[in-house]
Amino acid sequence: MTNPKTIRILNDTLRSTFWTGKVMLTQGVACLPPEEMAALLTAVRTFDAFTEGNDPHGEHDFGSVDQDGVRYFWKIDYYDTACEAGSPDPADPAVTTRVLTIMRADEY
Repeated sequence: MTNPKTIRILNDTLRSTFWTGKVMLTQGVACLPPEEMAALLTAVRTFDAFTEGNDPHGEHDFGSVDQDGVRYFWKIDYYDTACEAGSPDPADPAVTTRVLTIMRADEY
């Protein structure tokens, strides 16, 4: 059984602090000039445009931001602690490794 409120709190913590999980950048993000990357990371950290359309389960696990004419996605996935399979319970941080991936939309 899932607990969307707990998952949402855990996801918001990772996204807004980049702590409590792993943050992965795709090649298209990693090669950005420092100023552009800093602006993008700030946009991800402060994202709050969640709607029924982009967050139907209320877990705050996906979003998109536009920066300098480029669309970027961010997505949080839930793995077991060894990162070998899916988490048995994404609401339980003791058995879950959260991974936040930030990518250009055209890399998806």
